[in-house]
Amino acid sequence: MTHPHLGTNDLAGSTRWSVVLAAGKHPGQGGREALEQLCRDYWYPLYAYARRRGYDAESARDCVQAFFVHLLESRAIAAADPARGRFRAFLLTSLRNFVAHDRERSRAARRGGGRAMISLDVEAGESRYLRDPATHLTPERLFERRWAETLLDRVVDLLREEWARAGKAAQFAELKVFLAGRDPNTSHAEIAGRLGLTQGAAMVAAHRLRKRFRQLLLEAIADTLDDPAELDDEITRLFEALRA
Repeated sequence: MTHPHLGTNDLAGSTRWSVVLAAGKHPGQGGREALEQLCRDYWYPLYAYARRRGYDAESARDCVQAFFVHLLESRAIAAADPARGRFRAFLLTSLRNFVAHDRERSRAARRGGGRAMISLDVEAGESRYLRDPATHLTPERLFERRWAETLLDRVVDLLREEWARAGKAAQFAELKVFLAGRDPNTSHAEIAGRLGLTQGAAMVAAHRLRKRFRQLLLEAIADTLDDPAELDDEITRLFEALRA
């Protein structure tokens, strides 16, 4: 996917990662729920990292689950460095430390103990990993690339749901090719004909889709940052990762 033209908007209010960081110092249910949701959203890059580190599918699943138990039950969030407020960086650093120093704790967590686990679609994750062509990447670079792809996929899913609720699922299915820039094999006229629209109406709809995509993408990235001032830099990093 090419880099859409993104600018830093006024992103007022607390992001979800900001809520988690605040809860690390003053624990509360809201912070835990925000952390659980972030983990559900972005577990696959950690799974891919563990697989690239040499874990088999079952061990990678257990490692990621045990790591999430550790995050939810420990005070690890309280030690997060506010100067490095990216959730992406926090997760990878924390998992690397967990793998290096907490193997006994990991084995204990895998044995259960009645702890609440975050539900993950590991079977789909493993199928995705086995289709992965990026065999030249280090575990860390693969993590960053899969992080960027996961974030973009989430934004596309949100957009699909919005258009479906508006009764425009068929339009989304046809126009989504323009989210990555103009598809040389598809024209607005062709899509307009399939949708029963004028070419002008199809062009307007595609423009609105891209505009909403950019807005949702900015919001999704901001949700993983503590400081909105880091937004432009994070956008650059994510699209560099996609080109790796």
